[in-house]
Amino acid sequence: MEETVKLEYNTEREKLQMPEYGRNVLNMSEQLRDIPDREKRTQQARAVVKVMELLNPQVRSEENWERKLWDQLYIMAGLDLDIDSPYSVPTEEQINLRPMPIPLQSNPVKARHYGRNIESIIDLIAEQEEGQMKTEMIRSLACYMRQQYLIWNKDSVADGTIFADIEKLSGGRISIPEGLVLPRISNEANFQRPNMIAGGRNGRGGRNKHRNKK
Repeated sequence: MEETVKLEYNTEREKLQMPEYGRNVLNMSEQLRDIPDREKRTQQARAVVKVMELLNPQVRSEENWERKLWDQLYIMAGLDLDIDSPYSVPTEEQINLRPMPIPLQSNPVKARHYGRNIESIIDLIAEQEEGQMKTEMIRSLACYMRQQYLIWNKDSVADGTIFADIEKLSGGRISIPEGLVLPRISNEANFQRPNMIAGGRNGRGGRNKHRNKK
């Protein structure tokens, strides 16, 4: 008669609280409680922590990383581990403590293809006194905005479109000086989106193909 072997799959097992260490480390941490001698139990606990450090070496770059390893050992052991640890047993409140939320910008970006930093630059320029310095600042801003526009939108854009966007984004606080003209774009200019590598979509004849020399 053939003997049937039943396979046990991880999906059928209890979910790991610390999946980065695997089930073997979990078993070792649970077995520590069964060691009757406290000194021997502590010695084996230090060995398990060392294994955890080897399996998760990037933890050493974190602040208080040694305490973090001991806390994780306690968690895997169900907070029921009587050993001579260099750190106290973490409480349930400490384990379930939620991280401080990171405040996000509540105001939507007015023009995503220019980015949120453009708004800060526009605010800075709007506060400047009228004169040649402010005109040059507006020209530099317009050149940068034109570049961003060409990256994310069309293959060409009129200077007037960029000027209109500046006045709109500034809420009318910036008026484009009369006669302001942007420098021409070189025929060799090739504006690509971030992370576009050479030979990618644009490099094989994408939307910016006409900017390269024939």
